Amino acid sequence: MKIRTVVRCIALVVTLIFSAHSLAETIWIDVRSELERKIDSIKGDLRISHSDIVPEVQKLFPDKNTEIKLYCRSGGRAGEAAAALESAGYTHVESIGGIDDARKYRGIEP
Repeated sequence: MKIRTVVRCIALVVTLIFSAHSLAETIWIDVRSELERKIDSIKGDLRISHSDIVPEVQKLFPDKNTEIKLYCRSGGRAGEAAAALESAGYTHVESIGGIDDARKYRGIEP
């Protein structure tokens, strides 16, 4: 009887872990400057300078399996930021390119 209870508890915990991970939202990060963001931005997205990306993301999202999508003006800084996060051990990082690419990817009108 006790073994059956333990097995059920383990199954429940495993199910909850995988459910929570699959329901996690993608984190969108604008790696442009604060001035660029003031001119044009996507509401609700984080802004972290590409040069500060690793320490800031590590503070905010210590789980290295967090799904993170990055963008900048044209894609260069987002690519650098993605490479830096991957070097830091993050496994689900993608550079989307520029802000217009991020809008198009998500179906957001400017």
